[in-house]
Amino acid sequence: MAAPIYCNFINGRDAASARGKTFENRNPADTNDLIGLFQDSGPEDARCAVAAAAEAFRTWRNVPAPRRADVLFRAGRILSERKEQLAREMTREMGKVLEEARGDVQEAIDMAFFMAGEGRRLYGQTTPSELPDKFCMTVRMPLGVCALITPWNFPMAIPSWKIFPALVCGDTVVIKPASDTPLSCWNLVHILHEAGAPPGVVNLVTGSGSGVGQPLAADPDVRLVSFTGSTAVGRSVSETCAPAFKHCNLEMGGKNVIIILEDADLDLAVDGCLWGAFGTTGQRCTAASRIVVEEQVYNAFLERLAGRARALRIGNGLDPSVQMGPLINEKQLHSVDEYVRIGQAEGARLVCGGHPLRHGPLASGWFYAPTVFADVDPRMRIAQEEIFGPVVSVIPCRGLDHAIEIGNGVAYGLSSSIYTRDVNAAFRAMREMYTGIFYVNAPTIGAEVHLPFGGTKDTGNGHRESGLAALDQFSEWKSVYVDYSNRLQRAQIDTE
Repeated sequence: MAAPIYCNFINGRDAASARGKTFENRNPADTNDLIGLFQDSGPEDARCAVAAAAEAFRTWRNVPAPRRADVLFRAGRILSERKEQLAREMTREMGKVLEEARGDVQEAIDMAFFMAGEGRRLYGQTTPSELPDKFCMTVRMPLGVCALITPWNFPMAIPSWKIFPALVCGDTVVIKPASDTPLSCWNLVHILHEAGAPPGVVNLVTGSGSGVGQPLAADPDVRLVSFTGSTAVGRSVSETCAPAFKHCNLEMGGKNVIIILEDADLDLAVDGCLWGAFGTTGQRCTAASRIVVEEQVYNAFLERLAGRARALRIGNGLDPSVQMGPLINEKQLHSVDEYVRIGQAEGARLVCGGHPLRHGPLASGWFYAPTVFADVDPRMRIAQEEIFGPVVSVIPCRGLDHAIEIGNGVAYGLSSSIYTRDVNAAFRAMREMYTGIFYVNAPTIGAEVHLPFGGTKDTGNGHRESGLAALDQFSEWKSVYVDYSNRLQRAQIDTE
């Protein structure tokens, strides 16, 4: 049977790429499984989508916010009804185990309902004026056309973080999903169309970063670029946006740490570290790729973690017995394997894993053994650079202050965590860790949609996704002054 062909979605209609090219979307757990062909688009397609979004913005911006929110409510209901089907398709194209894929879809559901609620709020402020017979308030204004560039590891959740707040604020969007996982975003965009998004409000163009992403970022009609991905690409996006002073929201890498003190519940800590390090095959920006353990419990912890890592069941995520799926593609597998070789050359002790898995039913996928390095020096590359795979570095420390020093000693500042029974230690770490997210007695993953998501340093450029903070990405503040005194009043002059 021929593979299905998926088109771009521009101005409410399916559209083939202008140059007539497509690319394959294959299952990373079984590369013989061709999911479909997607449009290998170019600058002409990006320009067409932006033009449609710009035209739609003229009317969408004036649709009352509660009516815009109705589209999100309906989309949330459709996502809920089709959750299992959407999750299975996501596992097939991305590889994460089905339970995690369900969570990815659920995050989109939660974001739909959360942001839909903001349609009846979008609160500004009213405040007393310093002058008599004068009224002051603030209101939000939409920005215009937003270009959204999203990664493959959360192929429905992250697009929902960007699309839903943009729509409720009155913006229109063009989204370019990652070429490894276009189907999940394609599904989301078509559900929004089904839920009543007018033509041109939500547009999707698939293709490469150079063919679509760069032209979108450079298009003069785009007022905001929201990017999630690597720090290197994020820097390039920022440079493209800078000459036109476009809004630019960047969510980039992480090198997250879990601190384990001697008084921690070790069984709980091992559970959290196993999930934090190997959930989504370590392919999360919030993955726990460093574990800093107090010397008194270092050996006991390491033995338990390595034993559990060796026992993880690896395979196709649609198998309910599987606990960890494949890496996303061959390039990522080679990158992870190269970092393992770097770690060994640096002198870290390889405790388990450290090799691809190519036997039996795993032979046609991009599988890698869960890998634990011990006795890692915090200055080693494997403890400094984002690996984005199932590789974790265990680092000994002398106490809380030393652990915090190690934890903060990287270029990134996304997420951090501590396991301890000492409330004073927990609050000290909470204060001292310079990360955008912090957990106590939980791993570095597990963000909820009603709280801001983002990090410090090389992780981002100061913006936050999710929660009410997302509204600040996709709107502008306007201060409004209404003087009903019937005379000239000069602020700061006539107050004396």
